[in-house]
Amino acid sequence: MPFADRLNNVETSAIRELFKLLGKPGIISFAGGFPDSAMFDVEGIREAANAALNEEPGAALQYGATEGYLPLREQLAAFMASKGAADVAPEQLIVTTGSQQALDLLGKTLISPGDKVIVEGPTFLATIQCFKLYGAELISAPVDGNGVRTGELERLIEQHKPKFVYLIPTFGNPSGAMLSLERRQKVLEMAVRHDTLIVEDDPYGDLYFGDAPPPSLLALSATVPGSRDRLVHCGSLSKVLSPGLRVGWMVGPADLLAKATMCKQFSDAHTSTFAQATAAQYLKAGRMPATLARVRQVYAARAEAMVQALRSELGDAIDFVPPQGGLFVWARLTGADGRVADGAELARRAIDRGVAFVPGAPFFAADPDQATLRLSFATADEDRIREGIARLAQAL
Repeated sequence: MPFADRLNNVETSAIRELFKLLGKPGIISFAGGFPDSAMFDVEGIREAANAALNEEPGAALQYGATEGYLPLREQLAAFMASKGAADVAPEQLIVTTGSQQALDLLGKTLISPGDKVIVEGPTFLATIQCFKLYGAELISAPVDGNGVRTGELERLIEQHKPKFVYLIPTFGNPSGAMLSLERRQKVLEMAVRHDTLIVEDDPYGDLYFGDAPPPSLLALSATVPGSRDRLVHCGSLSKVLSPGLRVGWMVGPADLLAKATMCKQFSDAHTSTFAQATAAQYLKAGRMPATLARVRQVYAARAEAMVQALRSELGDAIDFVPPQGGLFVWARLTGADGRVADGAELARRAIDRGVAFVPGAPFFAADPDQATLRLSFATADEDRIREGIARLAQAL
């Protein structure tokens, strides 16, 4: 069958191939990038769904505006205001079917074949695949424990003059890194200085373990004149409420949102109005703070269990920065004492020992570091985490 040429730009994910092996009995999986379903506030979501049907059944079950259900847009604006972005009006955002659709809409509206886009190295795998599908040439900006290295980022912007820069500043997937306040300000300043669009993807920012992270680029943009006009912010309820609702949103310049809305109309007409009405009622009910407090506590304990187990079981064979939030530990094999230093090889050995994780190389748009790996602590309890890391040590 003669498929579209754009499909030549992407290939089957090595991660997807790994997931085929996860059906083996007894596997402890650190491979998934999703929240623990036991953390979902089922009762709160049930009450919100009932409220949506009781209060506005016609609106909840009917076709809706492509831009999004207005009561949800109002609640999302209030939600962002509670986190410091106080000047976002409901009409300055559109609701998307998960933040993944926001990335797809950015690809559709901004990327022509051959356009250069700067991403972090490593970055979210689906972003790499999405932008490549639209023909982007991806440039990889290095990261460390404090997020993207802004000096290198500015050099790459000057050299390549990209269509835009895509960042996950807060507890990135897969790096887990948190961009420092100083670097966030530099990113916004260079956006203005070089007239470059910055895309901030923020699905994990509410999942912090101790002190709250620095304000989002969206919140900080109020302090850097001109930066809001060069900023897109993508948010999601998937990691904090429910992925199944598929509720995300995008804040951006008015002309971009207009084009994105047009493209969204072509693809799905609108995000499920019933899901939007349910999410709106949930936020209106004020249950989110308690839900977030519980989720943070559980994930913090699991992250600590993984960090301690890695240190005690693998010692100097692995190097990592303990996460301050999010769902992941990003690590690098050192090859100490002649032990395996290739993430893909260790992944194969680990499956035989009954534990799974994702090797890190696929998360790089260019020049992959074969020694890296991503471990998710979100869906295993502390005892299973300790057992899984012990199995991982046996596989080294």
